[in-house]
Amino acid sequence: MRIPLGPKQAEQATKWISSAMGFGGAAALFGCYLTDWRVIVTYIPFYGGKFDEK
Repeated sequence: MRIPLGPKQAEQATKWISSAMGFGGAAALFGCYLTDWRVIVTYIPFYGGKFDEK
């Protein structure tokens, strides 16, 4: 079975790329929040302050 890839599909893909990047970024941040990945989460404003060692 061949997947049709023509000019119409290419045009649709260019319109969806910004939404896909937005959803992917939100999913990545949510994943860091759930796993509490200290290396990355320390750079998130307000939330990263919980790792300050004083």
